[in-house]
Amino acid sequence: MTQGFLPVSNPKEESGSKGKKEHFLATGFQKHFASVRDLRIERTKAHNLLDIIAIALLAVLSGADGWEEIEAYGEGKCEWLKNFLELPNGIPSHDTFSRVFAKIDPKEFQESFLGWVKTVTEKLGVEVVAKGAPPAIAIDGKTLKGSYDRESRKKALHLVSAWSSSHRLILGQQKVKNKSNEITAIPELLEMLSIEGAVLTLDAMGCQKEIASLIIQKKADYILCLKANHKGMYERVFDWFQLAKAENFVGRKSDYYQEVENGHHRVEKREVWVVPVEEIPGLDPKGEWKGLKTEVLNVEKSETKNAIIDRI
Repeated sequence: MTQGFLPVSNPKEESGSKGKKEHFLATGFQKHFASVRDLRIERTKAHNLLDIIAIALLAVLSGADGWEEIEAYGEGKCEWLKNFLELPNGIPSHDTFSRVFAKIDPKEFQESFLGWVKTVTEKLGVEVVAKGAPPAIAIDGKTLKGSYDRESRKKALHLVSAWSSSHRLILGQQKVKNKSNEITAIPELLEMLSIEGAVLTLDAMGCQKEIASLIIQKKADYILCLKANHKGMYERVFDWFQLAKAENFVGRKSDYYQEVENGHHRVEKREVWVVPVEEIPGLDPKGEWKGLKTEVLNVEKSETKNAIIDRI
């Protein structure tokens, strides 16, 4: 089996290449991906599983899109890849890549990949979190368009994803049967991620006491969307803001921000009020919402020639 992930920029250069190999040995590619089970029949294994995974990862990181491009990447980099992979029968075909990855457990692969990426960033001293502001991570569920299989009557694939706004990439995903299962999938996704110091945003489905508690437990912060699925709390907050607005927030602690944009034959005005949770009487008397500090009202007004639309 391969001894680890050992890419070097120029395998022909002896000077300095040994140090680079030793450095990348420490990334523990084999250690992290050893937990991915190889479900192929033993007599059909012409290629090592770790070779297949390594080539696919390197190809995708280099911009490959699809199994044929992954195979082409492997063929083009074959001599270089031999420096750190076994490749007993050369580069696997695109059909082999497709069949092998179809058998791999997605959860096992995701956990291994996240662990490996974490080790790589730590060993190389990469600054994952941008300095100056906490990273924003959006947790959201989406049904993949076109994933419904009419012939086999398979339901469309629904995924809960963690999206890093600063890095513009998906940090992790969790498959669910439908949108109603997001409540159980979100904690599973959060358990896989290192989110310390981040600010997580979640829609109304993720506005749950248990999820808020887990985020605080993992030393992160949250912005949750409060809607009518928490009827009592929503009505209390909504009524309080309506009264406070009518009285121009006189005698109440609050922060206010607004911006106005003109364009496309319309005027858009956005207003945001932020108040300490203590200002709203009886909102969380038992302290069940861990880390809850403020309530925010966001009002958007869009004015055109024919209509005025308010969104709260």
